[in-house]
Amino acid sequence: MKYLVRDRIFGIGEDYWIEDERGRKVFLVDGKALRLRETFELKDTDGRVLVTIRKKMVSLRDAMHIERGDGRLAVIRKTRLSLIRNHYRVELVDGTVLDVSGRILDREFAIEYEGELVARISRQWLRVRDTYAVEVVRDEADAALIIAVAVCVIRLAERERGLDD
Repeated sequence: MKYLVRDRIFGIGEDYWIEDERGRKVFLVDGKALRLRETFELKDTDGRVLVTIRKKMVSLRDAMHIERGDGRLAVIRKTRLSLIRNHYRVELVDGTVLDVSGRILDREFAIEYEGELVARISRQWLRVRDTYAVEVVRDEADAALIIAVAVCVIRLAERERGLDD
């Protein structure tokens, strides 16, 4: 399933619908204004919060947290240095580790679990300006989590390059 995400929408206080490939609204991104740290909520069409994304306030290495309910679901951090490809590690609380690599700033990257493709993020399928697709390849994958991971690594890469707002 492909989800269409408009680029540069994840600003504090901004709300936006993420649509599926058929143009149906699937997730609402709610950028929380007036918070001390960067916070976004990903909600379903009924307004239920599926995941919350927060930037860690103080850390030696830049990190973002994904939370579900009152508990942490995952932490995302940059791993290896490379001039061409970015690499991020997603550590879920259950011990699962996802690897994210590719050209993050170009919106051309993959999310893998133990070497198997879970999702592909790309602009190449689209003609719509400032939009990228998150294609969730594995049926059992949590789409809200995968979209949150994509958003986090893009924000971390933008901050690292000084491109954030």
